[in-house]
Amino acid sequence: MGSFGLPTPETALPGRPQPGYRVPERHWVNGNRLAPPFPEGTAVAVFGMGCFWGAERKFWSLPGVFATSVGYSAGLTPNPSYREVCSGRTGHNEAVRVVFHPERLAYATLLRTFWESHNPTQGMRQGNDVGTQYRSGIYVFDKEQEAEAIESRSVYGERVAARGFGPITTEIVAAGDYFLAEEDHQQYLAKNPGGYCGLGGTGVACPIGPGAG
Repeated sequence: MGSFGLPTPETALPGRPQPGYRVPERHWVNGNRLAPPFPEGTAVAVFGMGCFWGAERKFWSLPGVFATSVGYSAGLTPNPSYREVCSGRTGHNEAVRVVFHPERLAYATLLRTFWESHNPTQGMRQGNDVGTQYRSGIYVFDKEQEAEAIESRSVYGERVAARGFGPITTEIVAAGDYFLAEEDHQQYLAKNPGGYCGLGGTGVACPIGPGAG
């Protein structure tokens, strides 16, 4: 394993050239596409913030979101399965992809939702969920997203430190391959309203984005 328990290219599972499972085409809640092509003018954001079931629910109802999905990001193994990701041997994070209309929904609002919806100071865990796939991460698609993400991490880091939390451990890296997760994971908490959700925030507001206090 590499640093922080992540595998290296030499130790990662080999994966496969195509998904080993059925990938749904449509969002279970709003019926929109889960995979490209997306409508002209939309933008994409990807976040890791613990178990992706609860993380996805934080985003799909925001005005201006076209679709959300859960998948595997920031890893090494092509087309991994959920079981493989949970082994810690693929390097992937459980991630949420948000396709949104930037003229209706600012990226800063997505960042605020991200920071306020989980505890970004816990390293390779989120609450009782422990493992490399539960790390906090922002996966950026351009320099503008990168700059906003880094600035928001600095601002929120000061806020949580003032409330007694440790340093933020969120990784901010360029978005790479994103592999849609298996069908039963997509919009899981809409299909299973009483299902498990281990997501919990710090209770500290993030003062960024339109309407932030």
